[in-house]
Amino acid sequence: MTTWDPGGGEAVPGLRIRTVSPGPRADSWAYITAGCWSTVEADARGLEFVLTAPVRDGRFADLLGSTAYYHADHHLGLEHSLPVGEPWLPGSHCDHLLISLPYPHGPDLEHCPLPDGHARILRALPVTAAETAYRREHGHNALERLFDEHAIVPTDPRRPSVA
Repeated sequence: MTTWDPGGGEAVPGLRIRTVSPGPRADSWAYITAGCWSTVEADARGLEFVLTAPVRDGRFADLLGSTAYYHADHHLGLEHSLPVGEPWLPGSHCDHLLISLPYPHGPDLEHCPLPDGHARILRALPVTAAETAYRREHGHNALERLFDEHAIVPTDPRRPSVA
C-alpha cells in the first residue's frame, strides 16, 4: 500500500490517497481517500471514496483527489454524479463518476469507525454521460439494474455504455 499526498490545501486539509494492490479477493487496484470525511461532515460523520482501476497509475489518485475537492464544494452523496472533464482513461467513454455503494468490496468496507467520528466509504464508479442522463430520468436503481443486466466490468476502460 502506498500513499499519495496531494499537498494539502484549505479545501481538504490532510487529504491522502491510499493505493492498495490487487489481492486474493480483487484483481484490480483500489484508490481510497483518507481525511476527506472531516471536511464535509455532520455529527462527526463524513464520506470517503474508493475508486478501482485496472492498473497502478497516478492519474487515479489524482482523479480521486479531484473528487474529494469537488465534494468539499458540492457535498456529494450516495447516488450523485460528477463530471470528470475527460475520459477517466484514454479511449474510454466514461467521463463522469457515479457515487454508489462499494459493492465489489463487500458491506464491511462501507462503514468505518474512526477515533473522532465515523466515515462512510462510497464508490466512485466511472460512467458515461448517457448513463448519467439515464440515472437522472429513470433513477439510480434502474441504472444499477442495467449494470447488473449487462454484467459490466467497472475497471474496463473500453466497456460500452449501457444506456
